[in-house]
Amino acid sequence: MLDYVSRWLTANHMTAARVAFILPIALVMEWAPESPGWLFAAWVLFFVACLTDWWDGMLARHQQSTTKLGKLLDPVADKLLIGSLLILLVEMGRAPAWLVVLLIARELTVTGLRAVAAADNVVIAANAGGKWKTISQMFATGFLIIHYETLWLPCHEIGIGLLWLATLQSLWTGWLYIRGYFEALPNSFST
Repeated sequence: MLDYVSRWLTANHMTAARVAFILPIALVMEWAPESPGWLFAAWVLFFVACLTDWWDGMLARHQQSTTKLGKLLDPVADKLLIGSLLILLVEMGRAPAWLVVLLIARELTVTGLRAVAAADNVVIAANAGGKWKTISQMFATGFLIIHYETLWLPCHEIGIGLLWLATLQSLWTGWLYIRGYFEALPNSFST
């Protein structure tokens, strides 16, 4: 199956699809913000968009074709998907603005730091916490999209709890990236 799919699609196609899903998800959420059925439909679209993050890695490994463009776009696609939907959830009154501001500020800081590091030819090793951070952000966003109690689960409350967890993970992994950058710099203070 993977051989057949990989004839037509690349990892970059999956990454682009993740970004393309943002508009339909946002439109459904805006169109029917009080309808549990439509919000569940938005969640299904969001779930498929999140799966493209896994699929693009699988395709890249299968095709043995990791590209510089893919390395750049993959984390940006995650940030666009999660960040734009969290902003929409703030506007809908379903996510605390200050937590979303912290998450977005962390993402912009780390993205800027990576750009500076690349310009300085400094490699900052990625850590597993970054992937777990993204997964917890995806789960938090998904529960907040559903919002209403579903299958006896208080989705909004679970989403807020996961958003707190995602924020703590984001701040911790952001600190690790910043520390890693300064540790990787040549010692410019030695004489």
